[in-house]
Amino acid sequence: MIYLNPIGFIYTPFKTIENMPIQSAAAKGAAGRIMVREEFADGLKDLEEFSHIHVIYQFHKCEGHLLVVKPFLDDKNHGIFATRSPKRPCAIGMSILKLTGVNGRELTVENVDMLDESPLIDIKPYIPEFDVIEGDISIGWYKNKPKNLHDTRSDERFK
Repeated sequence: MIYLNPIGFIYTPFKTIENMPIQSAAAKGAAGRIMVREEFADGLKDLEEFSHIHVIYQFHKCEGHLLVVKPFLDDKNHGIFATRSPKRPCAIGMSILKLTGVNGRELTVENVDMLDESPLIDIKPYIPEFDVIEGDISIGWYKNKPKNLHDTRSDERFK
C-alpha cells in the first residue's frame, strides 16, 4: 500500500466532469491555479524560469477502476493501460500545463484538464530534450482515429 500526501491542490473552472476537456492539449487557454502547501513552497525556487510543467495529480472523484474501457476517442474496448482513462487502479493523472506565473506558493497555469480541487502529487519542469521522443514511434489503436481531440469532452462514463 502506498500513501501519498498531496503537496497542494489544483483549482480549475471544472466543478464536474461533464464537458471537461479530456487532455490538456484540448484545453488551450483554460486557466487555473495551483496552491502548494506552505511546507513545500521552497521547492518552487526557479520554477518561474520554465514555460511549461508536468503536474501529477489524483483523480479524486473517480470511484473504483476498470481494467477494460472504451476511451473517449474510440468506439472499441481497450485495456486501461493502453488508454488515458481516469478509471485507473491508482487513479493518478498527468498533464502538461503552461506556467503563466509564480507568486509565492501560488502558480497560475493554463490548459487545465482536471477537476477543481484535484490533489497535487508532484510538479516537474517540462524539458523538450527529456520529454519529446523522436524517431520510430508507435501509437497503437490511436493511429487510425480521427483527430477530434479538441472537440471531445468528458462525460459520465468514467465517474
